[in-house]
Amino acid sequence: MLRVMILFILLIAGVAIGPLIAGHQGYVLIQTDNYNVETSVTGLVVILLVSLIVLFIVESLLRRIFRTGARTHRWFSGRKSLSARTQTKAALLKLAEGDYKQVEKLLTRNADHADQPVVNYLLAAEAAQQRGDTLHANQHLESAMEAAGADQLPVDITRVRLQLARNENHAARHGIDHLLDIAPRHPEVLRLAEQSFIRTRGWQALLDILPAMRKVQVYPEAKLTALSQQGYQGLMDQIMENEGSEGLNRWWRALDRKTRGDRQLQVALATHLIECNDHDTAQTIIVNGLKNQINENLLLLIPRLKTGDPEQLEKVLRLQIKQQGETPLLNSTMGQLLMKRGEWQAAADAFRAALKQRRDAHDYAWLADALDRLHLPEESAQIRRDGLLMTLKAPQQ
Repeated sequence: MLRVMILFILLIAGVAIGPLIAGHQGYVLIQTDNYNVETSVTGLVVILLVSLIVLFIVESLLRRIFRTGARTHRWFSGRKSLSARTQTKAALLKLAEGDYKQVEKLLTRNADHADQPVVNYLLAAEAAQQRGDTLHANQHLESAMEAAGADQLPVDITRVRLQLARNENHAARHGIDHLLDIAPRHPEVLRLAEQSFIRTRGWQALLDILPAMRKVQVYPEAKLTALSQQGYQGLMDQIMENEGSEGLNRWWRALDRKTRGDRQLQVALATHLIECNDHDTAQTIIVNGLKNQINENLLLLIPRLKTGDPEQLEKVLRLQIKQQGETPLLNSTMGQLLMKRGEWQAAADAFRAALKQRRDAHDYAWLADALDRLHLPEESAQIRRDGLLMTLKAPQQ
């Protein structure tokens, strides 16, 4: 810039001095409505030269002034940024101590100058919620929303988390539906969705997100299996309450074969059908479930059945005994079934066989009842004494 200015001055000087030396300065007239300005060409050039020099000096002064202002601004901004970083570190230590009031205070001070203002505001909202201060928690969320710009996902997740903490379950459910639309495989979204669906009894929605939870490995397989069972159990409760056994049967037939083959679901369905007094359908579920593999929970349901076809159940039990061998549960279940049919001697034999394999207070009681029916009071009394002694000794074992 300085070089250009020097060259420009030399050029102007040449234009001005040349005519002066030659004796021909020329004539310049500048006329306006009220003024007439008369000068020579050399004078005009000198005026322009002086004006340029003045402008150059003013421009230099202004540049120095603004440069000083920018440097001052950067100094203040850097000081605030450094202070924000220091306060954020101190807030994290207070968070570990559980001092949520100080956490909120430190995080929001100079939060706009922090490295991640959104994080500061979100953590401050969580801290305020821990103190039960809903008003400030919502204010910090609004600040985080403004600072986040287009990326609102962390803000929305935190909002739902705080709503669940305040038991605002239906509001959280609305937020979860939105989050699942924009981030269907986000681990935290899925965890919050699980909580929301369980609290609002959205069992089908819970079952719908399980494949995504399994794919991103949100929980171990055992936990996912338990959630699946909880979802199906809750769904059965809803269907039974609204549609009864007919609704349960329709829903069950609509499931795929793999799902219908789940033994735990078979137990749950049979239990619900028994509660609906649909014993025939419950027996069908139990019999089909026991054809290929023994299941203790299904066996335990057999004594609760009230059907007109006990022979089918006896046939299934004898088949299981033949395939699996005698077990205490099979013998005990057989004895209970035979008691319902009034076959007291066969029932007593089954209970004796069960007691030889393991001692059980219920089997003692049922055997005593069968012996009473067989008019064997002395043996019945002895069995009752043995069962009572076993019960008294049990806590000492």
